[in-house]
Amino acid sequence: MAKVLCEKIKHINKVADAIFKISIQSDYISLNAKPGQFVNIKCDHSLEHLLRRPISICRVNEYEKTFDIAFQVKGAGTQKLSCFECGGEIDLIGPLGKGFDISEQYNNIAVVGGGIGIFPLLFLLQKSKSPNKISFLGFRDSSGIAMLNDYKAFGEVHVSTQDGSFGTKGLVTDALREYLSGNKLDIVYACGPYNMMKEVSTICKTYKIPCQVSLEQRMGCGIGACLVCACKTISQNEQGWQYSHVCKDGPVFWSDNVNWE
Repeated sequence: MAKVLCEKIKHINKVADAIFKISIQSDYISLNAKPGQFVNIKCDHSLEHLLRRPISICRVNEYEKTFDIAFQVKGAGTQKLSCFECGGEIDLIGPLGKGFDISEQYNNIAVVGGGIGIFPLLFLLQKSKSPNKISFLGFRDSSGIAMLNDYKAFGEVHVSTQDGSFGTKGLVTDALREYLSGNKLDIVYACGPYNMMKEVSTICKTYKIPCQVSLEQRMGCGIGACLVCACKTISQNEQGWQYSHVCKDGPVFWSDNVNWE
């Protein structure tokens, strides 16, 4: 169950170009959050930034009772958030949403992250008990690469950049397709740009691999009341689709339940 909380900031660091990580002290979130869930954060107390910002939970530390979020500065709200100070308080609601299925039946798993979509997948790798984990991470260029060593702690990592400035030149979906041409996976988890996840879904369908995706939409309330974050999902009705809501029904969906058109 989500709660409205006012918690203490333990650390805030810039980890890449315009990308920040904040560690937050929270008994409740650290003990109750599941991979794929998010928190809705108040970035400012003025009327100018009235709406909260949804940010995925990146990692938890149950021993220290902290959790991390990571985000890219994109607008005025996240710019305000990047200026928060260590020792200060942060107003948030969480944990929110439905997370990933990390059942023990999956022995060979892969995560596919694009850009800032890599952050919720780190929490998944942390919590998954799968003995074999592989990560495919894609970026536009080397300036956006963050937390690479954190990923390496969980297993094999393949990095792709579109300009070839780091790792393999090309798209992260190309790396996934090449890997699957000679290897098997039990499930794939993806988070990143819409077109990337659509392609991951297509690849997994070709190889008959279950796939879960974490969708991103603009949100208002974060609890399913305002109906802003609508997305199309497959339905048995006459239209063949229906509106679901990312904050309440997701953000994680099975890829074959998403209407990608």
